[in-house]
Amino acid sequence: MVPSLVCGSSNPFINTLPPSSSSSFTQNHLRPPVIVCFRNKEGISASMEVSRSPLEILLKSLLPLAASAVVILSSGTANAGFLSGLSGIESVPGPQLPRIDFLNRWNDENQKKYAEADARFKESPLLKKLLEQSKLNKEKNRQETLDKYCIRGAEWGVGDCSAEAMSPEDREKFISMLKKKAGVE
Repeated sequence: MVPSLVCGSSNPFINTLPPSSSSSFTQNHLRPPVIVCFRNKEGISASMEVSRSPLEILLKSLLPLAASAVVILSSGTANAGFLSGLSGIESVPGPQLPRIDFLNRWNDENQKKYAEADARFKESPLLKKLLEQSKLNKEKNRQETLDKYCIRGAEWGVGDCSAEAMSPEDREKFISMLKKKAGVE
């Protein structure tokens, strides 16, 4: 393939290329290079542009994408190394320690004492009183929070307690009634 010229010139340097450069273009590219000529202050200059075929552009752009897809899709499960399939040292039972009778009896007696103490504590009137007080405090705190948000909604004119549609004097009465109910005033 011979390079094609975009501009004609009587200068033999521009019209021809050395054989080594033209053979390298024909081996490396599907289309021959195009020599573009332009005029500047010093005279005529030439530059070589290599035009690429759409197939070549497509192949060069899809190759990295295809390689990435192959790497992502072919990756299997991650292994921690050659011991990844083996169980750890924690699964190996330790040696059987000698049993000492008086320590076993002492441990059993202590377990019985702890179980009896837990049962007595769970049935104690003090614990029952504290649990009941906790339930009452929970409900009281919940109601205080609801009242606080209702007052705020009435003042701002938003939410379920909004007083936006009321006249200014009715609005003030409503808000003061909410505050008295909540114990704020």
